[in-house]
Amino acid sequence: MTDLLHALARFGTFNVLVVGDFMLDEQVYGNAERLSPDAPVPVLQVERTEQTPGGASNVATCLAGLGGAVRCIGVRGDDSAGRALVAELEANGIDVEGLIVDASRPTTCKRSLVGLAQHRHPQKMFRLDHESSAPLAPVVRDELLRRIRDAMGSVDVICLEDYGKGVCDESLIAGVVEAATAAGVDVLVDPAGIADFGRYRGCTAITPNRTEAERATMSLPTDACPETRGRHLQDVTGAHAVVMTLDRHGALLLEAGSEPCPVPTVPRDIYDVTGAGDMVLAALAAGRAHNLSWLHAVQLANAAAGLEVEVFGAQAVPLAKVRQEVLRTVHRVAGKARDREELLVELEAARAAGHRIVLTNGCFDVIHAGHVAYLRDARAQGDLLVVGVNSDAQVTAMKGEGRPVYPLAERLEILAELQCVGLLTVFEEPTAHTLIEAVAPDVYVKGGDYEPTAIAEHDLVKSLGIEIKVLSHRPGLSSTNTIDRLGES
Repeated sequence: MTDLLHALARFGTFNVLVVGDFMLDEQVYGNAERLSPDAPVPVLQVERTEQTPGGASNVATCLAGLGGAVRCIGVRGDDSAGRALVAELEANGIDVEGLIVDASRPTTCKRSLVGLAQHRHPQKMFRLDHESSAPLAPVVRDELLRRIRDAMGSVDVICLEDYGKGVCDESLIAGVVEAATAAGVDVLVDPAGIADFGRYRGCTAITPNRTEAERATMSLPTDACPETRGRHLQDVTGAHAVVMTLDRHGALLLEAGSEPCPVPTVPRDIYDVTGAGDMVLAALAAGRAHNLSWLHAVQLANAAAGLEVEVFGAQAVPLAKVRQEVLRTVHRVAGKARDREELLVELEAARAAGHRIVLTNGCFDVIHAGHVAYLRDARAQGDLLVVGVNSDAQVTAMKGEGRPVYPLAERLEILAELQCVGLLTVFEEPTAHTLIEAVAPDVYVKGGDYEPTAIAEHDLVKSLGIEIKVLSHRPGLSSTNTIDRLGES
């Protein structure tokens, strides 16, 4: 296990303040099978409408998904979009008392028209933006600053999400930085696509994407590398860390006084960058709230953003899924074999997805058709089949000298090729008691022609409330019989 995975295992609730441009994303879905008779444009036949938090609102939901206790401070309009936004945030357990109703401006709402043509995947056709980028009235800005200062005593980290909609002006940002500095709280900024990052001076970290970094460093030569641009932004903002996201190339961490550190990502089957920057900011904040190093926090953010781009639109990703992704991309665990701690990370993600977990165990020496049929039937009892495999020493203790025929590494390799097997883990104990307690499956499966009460682990399984099933082996098929037949040939 890496230090990062150990740190993630200790994650708990943390307190975070989100300040910035709160928005509502609205997706209007329908069929786009024909053109309008009065103009050469597609007609969207609306079937359903979905509303989700966007901008700073999406940062808040991402943080909630990672276990944060989130407070929002910003503005919304006195309109239906504003009320829908509040309802969406509250449904995610987010504190919205800090959202001031400003009747002089609309709630920022980005309405996307999404069409499906010829039974293909949905495609965004057009977007309508309802918004105001006018500066806040001084009385509104002053009230926001008062609420921000009042929150400092109970905040672990601050996220400032600037989409250039008028909330994050120089005065408000300076007030946030001043209050946070006095309280010893990190301020992490996702910047707007503007030419001058000077307004963010004094922040702890800033997270521009490649395009934003290039726009804010246009005084540099056009062929300036990301490191040069990042160091320039560090000088402009005074930030301790610049985390520049580089699309498919991962991220670049520039820490004050340290060498640049590239953090690679992995190729994705789907690539929708909507909400990826919000997830980076949220995961960085979660990491820093738990005292992760900047490198580990960026690795966490990179893994979380990779999951975000695999879904259509902005969606929060649960911590269990992020931990599983860290296991895959940072720890680089491949195949199906897992040690005990790695297995628990995988099972946490499976449970979060609502999967029914099945556990079985055995020697699985000299795999034959009976094993395959048994494992296939075991997998049919749920969604994920975990197979516990006896160590070589335990196989010898149970079966005698000369067994196993195939050493552990080869038995795992053979089992991993079976499609029905989800995950493999080795156990050293004479019985599966410890394994069962660790896995806590929904179903425990054994093979044989006896009653469940005859199983050594029966009393433990029942005491844990686990369903138990006995599946019959095929008559005449066993590893021992196979070995005897080979000896006679």
